[in-house]
Amino acid sequence: MRFLLSALMGLVMLGLAGAGALVYVVDYYDHDLPDYTRLETYEPPVTTRVHAGDGRLMAEFASERRVFVPIDAMPKRVTTAFLSAEDKNFYDHRGIDPLGLARAVLTNLENLGSDRRPVGASTITQQVAKNMLLTNEVSFTRKIKEAILAIRLERTLSKDRILELYLNEIFLGFRSYGVAAAALNYFNKALDELTIAEAAYLAALPKAPNNYHPERQRDAAIARRNWVIARMLEDGHITAEEAKAAQAEPLTIRRRDETEYVTAEYFAEEVRREVVKLYDEKTLYEGGLSVRASMNPVLQEVATRSLRNGLVAYDRRHGYRGPVARWENFDNWAKKLATTPPPPGAEGWKLAVVLKDEDPQAVEVGLADGTRGRIPLAELRWARAWKEGEKLGPEIRRASDAVKLGDLVLVEPVQKDDKGKDYPAGSYALRQIPAVQGGLVALDPHTGRVLAMAGGFSPAMSQFNRATQAQRQPGSSFKPFVYLTALDNGLTPSSLVMDAPFEYNPGGGQPIWRPENYSHEFYGPTPLRAGIEKSRNVMTVRLAQHIGMAKVKATAEKFGITDNLQPYLPMSLGAGETTVLRMTTAYAMLANGGKKITPTFIDRIQDRTGKTILRHDARPCEGCRNVAWSPDVKVPAVPDTRQQIADPRTVYQMVSILEGVVQRGTATRLLSLNKPLAGKTGTTNDANDAWFVGFSPDLVVGTYIGFDQPRSLGARETGGSAAVPVFKDFMEVALKDKPATPFRVPPGLRMVRVNPETGQLAQPGERRAIWEAFLPGTEPNPDVPMAVLDGSGQTGGADAWNGAIPGSGYGTPGVEGASAYGGPTFPGATGTPPAATTQGTGGIY
Repeated sequence: MRFLLSALMGLVMLGLAGAGALVYVVDYYDHDLPDYTRLETYEPPVTTRVHAGDGRLMAEFASERRVFVPIDAMPKRVTTAFLSAEDKNFYDHRGIDPLGLARAVLTNLENLGSDRRPVGASTITQQVAKNMLLTNEVSFTRKIKEAILAIRLERTLSKDRILELYLNEIFLGFRSYGVAAAALNYFNKALDELTIAEAAYLAALPKAPNNYHPERQRDAAIARRNWVIARMLEDGHITAEEAKAAQAEPLTIRRRDETEYVTAEYFAEEVRREVVKLYDEKTLYEGGLSVRASMNPVLQEVATRSLRNGLVAYDRRHGYRGPVARWENFDNWAKKLATTPPPPGAEGWKLAVVLKDEDPQAVEVGLADGTRGRIPLAELRWARAWKEGEKLGPEIRRASDAVKLGDLVLVEPVQKDDKGKDYPAGSYALRQIPAVQGGLVALDPHTGRVLAMAGGFSPAMSQFNRATQAQRQPGSSFKPFVYLTALDNGLTPSSLVMDAPFEYNPGGGQPIWRPENYSHEFYGPTPLRAGIEKSRNVMTVRLAQHIGMAKVKATAEKFGITDNLQPYLPMSLGAGETTVLRMTTAYAMLANGGKKITPTFIDRIQDRTGKTILRHDARPCEGCRNVAWSPDVKVPAVPDTRQQIADPRTVYQMVSILEGVVQRGTATRLLSLNKPLAGKTGTTNDANDAWFVGFSPDLVVGTYIGFDQPRSLGARETGGSAAVPVFKDFMEVALKDKPATPFRVPPGLRMVRVNPETGQLAQPGERRAIWEAFLPGTEPNPDVPMAVLDGSGQTGGADAWNGAIPGSGYGTPGVEGASAYGGPTFPGATGTPPAATTQGTGGIY
């Protein structure tokens, strides 16, 4: 009895000592424990995903790639797999599993003296404490802190919340944080699509993802997966038949890059900048936003291809700048090619080395896969040597005149020549990455939604977005806003403006500015319409002087072309700077009848809970909510809240004039599209920039081509030759299946047939007559002589012009004679004008 009492007292003393020690340990480590209560409201960093307009994935931004899934939405197959693999008693213990701990202690005692890593007995709660509150340090100190935190977490959080944190936080390899991201990255599946074997494989990864890599450690990965399946069977989560089938299933990985994905790096980067501007980088990279972009993937592909083709076409017109590199040694040429990275921007082309150049009709090339091919002479004739000033060297008569033995070149497979004749198999064309760059924007004129954008030849060459960031002179593409200002100030499309030499003295000792037309000719009194259709510079300057640059400045700023246009006359010719996006948006406000729009790359943003936090279309719609669709439900009326910034009647007059640019002016090559189109070319001084901004009634596209470090594109390059073909290629696809919708005419206009060359009323049967839009009462009157605006603020009769042209320093009073510049006869246009100069930076075409 005394022995039993002594033993009992000993046990009590040991228990008290153990309790005291436990209290001491807890107290000792308690003072520097992290705050575990924050996990009650913790939201893990979640990937922000950007989707194109059709819903396809376009980009992801994340510090940790994670898709958060609430525990209620987590498939049972997934949760039971992880419970069987990591903590089968999870719902029974209080943070620490005594039985599991005892097993681990015994195992570690057996492994004493060996090199084996100590076996842990961490519960899921302990792993949450370690992963989210502690470090991965292997020590008794960390394990003690982990146990204390686990017990406290169990008192603070529900079991489901702890499991939710674990399944969404755990790292599972392949840059995957959380089971949802892992399911996508390993199997390209949503969680509810996973098979038992796939769920078991994910559950096998938490301990050491690299040890069970599906490719490098395939056997170990399958063995570990099958062990998890056996545990699921033992715990009663699956049947024996399901376990057998799952263990026999092959481990097949399907990466996410195999799924359909929209590639639009310039557009995605613009969306990224916009989200950061709206919120901040932390919200972007950790907020789990769902962003619906405005991009139309079909139009985006066309935009990228059209701009690239246009840049290549321009580049080929100006010669060949030489090979990528030159080799002297051809030993193991295939291996060397395979390890030679192509230059940035060479996407879709192959590197090749010239192996033989004796044949005058072709050169033989070798490719990285060891095969050989040939470049026929016909595919080399364009490669005349480039010379400074965008000029060309001698013609290519032999294949070796273009490329030589040892040249490392870019090639692309070709099957037919320019005449449609078949080439032999293994034929290639010589390619060259353009030195020139450009930008393109396509948007919806009614909403401002940017549907497509190309910021350069290739984002691999530069992330600089030339559609939104490059400040370039728009040249004559700015002129429509000068003429619109004139229409808003009492002029009509038939108003006559004097096209004759003009001088402007800016003062301050600066040189006299004498703008001239692209043709170097002058044409006398000319209808305002022809000033745009034929892109007359001198007319535009006179018009701007007549109405005042202050009014032109107001129009430019109202249409968003620039924030602060300097009110100097050269600015009327597009000497100010703007971006393709701004210019295209301004034209969109012409296309929509003068309604204010804001360009946007984002339709909607939702937070991680699915709540919409931003919507581009903010119009109120009372009948749009909580309405079940049925064939009998009427489409609710949505109010038009856009601000009217210009008279829709004068805006239409301008649209009609711009339609004339396509029909009779500088963009007639667009007539072959057989669609109602309007627009304006633009070429700046020395042809540094070539522009075209054009539109149909429901689509606006703007593009420019120019060197990043501005220099001349070449003497014969204009907006019509360089930019219009890009617009044409784009619209040919974009409008292919669209009806030929005419431009919408607002009420309050009178349509009158006039002669576009004189502005006078058309005679019966006159073939070249057009329908012109006039405000009632402003149409031409055959009984009243038409006045001529000369830019001095005064007007004179068109049929009896006497006196020198004010402000021109040119003309003989009272003398009438033939123009010396190839134009029509008009009074006061005799003699030879002063030598023309183009001082300043005004546009010339």
